[in-house]
Amino acid sequence: MTDGLVLRTARPQDLDQIGALLVDRGEPADAVDHRLVVEDPDAGWEACAVVVDGDRVVSTATLLDETLVLDGVGIPAGQVELVATDRAYEGRGLVRALMGWAHERSAARGQLVNVMLGIPYFYRQFGYTYAIPISATRPVTSRPEVGGHALREAGVEDIPAMARLQDAEQARADLRMPHSPALWRWLVARDGSTQWLVERDGVPVATGRTTLPEEGVRLCEVAAVDEEAAHALLASTGATEVTERPGSVAGEALAPFLGPAAMEANSYYVRIGDPVALLEHLRPVFGRRLAASGFADREGEAVVSFYRSHMRLPLRAGEVGPVVAGGRMQAPGAAGGAGVAPDMLASLLFGPHGLRGLTARFADVYPGPNAELMHTLFPPVRGDLMTFYVP
Repeated sequence: MTDGLVLRTARPQDLDQIGALLVDRGEPADAVDHRLVVEDPDAGWEACAVVVDGDRVVSTATLLDETLVLDGVGIPAGQVELVATDRAYEGRGLVRALMGWAHERSAARGQLVNVMLGIPYFYRQFGYTYAIPISATRPVTSRPEVGGHALREAGVEDIPAMARLQDAEQARADLRMPHSPALWRWLVARDGSTQWLVERDGVPVATGRTTLPEEGVRLCEVAAVDEEAAHALLASTGATEVTERPGSVAGEALAPFLGPAAMEANSYYVRIGDPVALLEHLRPVFGRRLAASGFADREGEAVVSFYRSHMRLPLRAGEVGPVVAGGRMQAPGAAGGAGVAPDMLASLLFGPHGLRGLTARFADVYPGPNAELMHTLFPPVRGDLMTFYVP
């Protein structure tokens, strides 16, 4: 890099400096989180990069391995976290360089999507768009009364039970991102949030996560087997806010005890580095959508243009053939295809509006003459993502 700065993989001797930088630019718990990641064999030091000025660490970022699951198909993904730059070195492109490192590492690990939380607008500069809604946080206005349940802080031995409860809730979503085994270990060990387990007659029936009291006790990632279990979690944690979970058992159970959410839009950032590779990976999803529709016997192709490039999805007897990439196509309707602005692809694949909803919102998205076929291939998607940090 310029000015004698060097970008490299982090090393054990960098631990204290990285921790101090993260605490200075973030929260005290960030140093603990970083240590948990780099000292875990499932991640290791290779997951973190630094920019150094001589022996001084002046910027850092970490890439976490994740898995998105869309309609039963796992998608290797990466999430950039723990990003920080020394104030004296801001404005010199260090985060841009680290994001480049993260995206190169992500591609080398076979990851097809990058998902992240981040400050408003900033990560748009690096190819990210807002695509997957973050559930609203609502104030607690009353508390249920329920007995016969016991709440306790969860530990590493409780991870299988918590994972089962979360899997059952997330199974109702079209798109989900569960916690990885490594992330579960970090969550029960970190200082920045608390994992809870509710038991009834000694059997785990609900789980959730709260932020620290000094941040206001917010209850999120609520999963429960029934209404009473969800009520017990809310009543016992003392939460003043709850991140809702629409379409879930817990979400429906807690809704009557919550006030209105703030009128603001919040979404996860999403980046797709190689659209062709991602669409190829998702062919089984498209095939199942066709098979469940009136287009099961459709022969021909579905054309989607991103204007400067386009893709053709061959359709044969309810199956989608290998994706064929093509060049510029400014008027896809003439070829029977749909037009989608390239920065809308993540919303098209993972967002709540589907092609129909995007068409109603954006002038450079339209279904073309085969609208019903395109709406079948690209329907609205309900997402349920769980991340290291509470959004």
